[in-house]
Amino acid sequence: MPYVIATFVLLLLGLTTPAFALDLRELIRQVETQYHGSSAQARVSMEVATDNWRRTLEMESWSLGREHFLTRILEPPKEKGVATLKVRKEVWNYLPKVDRVIKIPPSMMGGSWMGSHITNDDLVKGSQVDEDYTFALLEETATSWRIECLPKPEAAVVWGKLVYEIEKARKLPLRVDYYDEALQPVREIVFDEVREIGGRVLPSRMTVRPLDKPAERTLMRYHDIRFDLAITEDFFSLRTLKAR
Repeated sequence: MPYVIATFVLLLLGLTTPAFALDLRELIRQVETQYHGSSAQARVSMEVATDNWRRTLEMESWSLGREHFLTRILEPPKEKGVATLKVRKEVWNYLPKVDRVIKIPPSMMGGSWMGSHITNDDLVKGSQVDEDYTFALLEETATSWRIECLPKPEAAVVWGKLVYEIEKARKLPLRVDYYDEALQPVREIVFDEVREIGGRVLPSRMTVRPLDKPAERTLMRYHDIRFDLAITEDFFSLRTLKAR
């Protein structure tokens, strides 16, 4: 009974939301597709720092819904033209120096994308969290929600659990914690530097950190995004992937 009274008081103060009023699945879907729109074109920089080296890439990317994605490196010159294409659950890389297209096999989906702390699997499954997981509200404060995501039994995913922290006022992600199959935390993504991009208010910086190597990180910055462009599925082809 004290818990019921306390919850009722918090509701009156506007500090909590009854679970039935909050669609967790839809909230996660909004967060995971915030940079997409029906279609989008973006200019992005990616800084990768490891124990052995550092590098910065300038890229241009295009997306159509959640199933089609293409990104191409613009800088530095020695990697210009290297590109990645995702069509539904398949991913290809293009290496212009040898004029070769490589399809990523299932055994390599957990591998690093462009030498970063983002994986090929992130490209395929990142925007499908609302389909592959079930959701529970772990914590609610006056300013944020913490949501636990557990994989459905039939879902082919690499994570044992995800925990999202989402700002309530603007429904923007603050961080995502990734757990392995033993439910041990292994990676975190922090979102910040919120500003207006392409007519939307979004975090313009995303920092990915592997917890077993705290000195390493991948930092992605969105410099510009244009939404709802006239792009069709035909654009996301192997021919476009190889265009220079």
